[in-house]
This record gives sequence, C-alpha cells and structure tokens, in this order.
Amino acid sequence: MELLTVVMIVFKFEASLPSSIVFPETYPHQASCKRFRSRRRLRVFSCSNDNFTESKVKKAKLSARKQERVKIPSYTITDGEGGKLYPIQEFLSHPSGIEALLNKHALQSVEQLDATTYRCTLPPLNLLNFEVSPVIDLRVTPTDKDCRVEMLSCKFEGSEIMERQNEHFSAEMSNYITWCTKTSEPYLDVDVNLDLTLEIYTRPFNMLPTSAVEAPGNLMMQALVDRLVPLLLQQLIQDYTKWVTQNPPIIPQNS
Repeated sequence: MELLTVVMIVFKFEASLPSSIVFPETYPHQASCKRFRSRRRLRVFSCSNDNFTESKVKKAKLSARKQERVKIPSYTITDGEGGKLYPIQEFLSHPSGIEALLNKHALQSVEQLDATTYRCTLPPLNLLNFEVSPVIDLRVTPTDKDCRVEMLSCKFEGSEIMERQNEHFSAEMSNYITWCTKTSEPYLDVDVNLDLTLEIYTRPFNMLPTSAVEAPGNLMMQALVDRLVPLLLQQLIQDYTKWVTQNPPIIPQNS
C-alpha cells in the first residue's frame, strides 16, 4: 500500500503544475533596469509532452528500505500434548494469514488469480477531479521457515487520463518475512524493499538534473515507508492474535 501512496503523491504534484511557463528575454545592451522594463519581450514555452521523444525522457530511480522486528505472542496448546508453541508459520499459510499479509482491511476487493497470486484493488480515489482505482498484483509464498510477498504489477484504473500515467512509471516491491519461535521472546522480522522508476516529462523538472528529483523523492519515499511498515506489522500481529484466540484450546504463554 505504501507504494501506491508514494505514486499518487508524485503524480498529484506533477499534475498541479501549469501547462506553460513564461520567461523574460533579455538583451546585452539593456543595461539599466528602466530600459529593461520598457523594452523586455516575453517568450512563451509550451510544455506539450509531444515535444519530447522517448530517448530524451529522463528517468528518476527512487528506492526505500525498511527492516523491522516485532515481538509476537506465543501460545501453548492445552489439548494434552502440552509444551508446544503455536507456530506463526501456520497462520501465515492459512487464508486468514494471507489476508493479513495483503492488508485486506484497506482493500476494496481481493481476487485470487492462482495458488499464490492475488489482485488487490484499493477503494477509488478522487485525484484532481478524476476517479482512479489503484490495482496491484501480489505473489505470496509462505514456507515453514519464511514468507515472501512480491509485487508483480502496479497500475491505475479509471479515467483515460489517469490510466495513461501507467506508461510513465514502473515499480518493484518485496517483503521478506522471517521469524524465530524457539526462544522465550518469539519475534518476527520483516525486510521491505521498494523501488520506483518515474519518467521526468513535466516542466520544470525535465529541465533539472535527475538528481534534483531523486534526492527529495528518495527522502519522501523513505519517510513514508518508515511510517507505514510499523503500522502494517502492528495490524499483522493483531490479526495473528485474533486468529489464534479463535482456534482453541490454547492459553496465552506471554504477551
């Protein structure tokens, strides 16, 4: 979800720029400010995207990474076997765990495309008077030792204008999850990597060095990932606890 938040912010900022920019044209012999004011001319530069061929389009590469560890509650089954920790890998392989990994709470719909691939659609958003629905395809691969969530595609659906933005960016995301339950304080580790490539085709950004876009873009993206990953982890643990308590007979071992 953090990826779509970043992309929507970038496109909203670019779309808010004017379609043309006016610059004064000066001449060397206009030494005085008075003469400059009386004789200056204006040149208007149109910002049509048709003026730029694909080979001239600059591309900014943005990236962010967040590693986080969270303590997970452990449980002992009380069905007579005793002493067995309730393993979180069972949850992450269960449909309820898959829904938690996809953050179903924030989605409008989830469609299972095959055994491990899911199409997630967010609720429609209003952006500059246009309605758009972000859609991402995710692959979830759980094992008894880890779990990996990978983004296969990311696009906008809605108005024709917003769908054309799909041609101007590409994104990659992975979330690698590991855990340790053979300890008095079980924990879960996540390693989230997010990479975004944006075409710089809007003035005045296409007149600047690529680094002038990448530097603030990386800062913004890292700040969003730093804020969102802990929230997603918190929700995952809450869903895990709810799932465990709905599968008795168990008692909490620690909190």
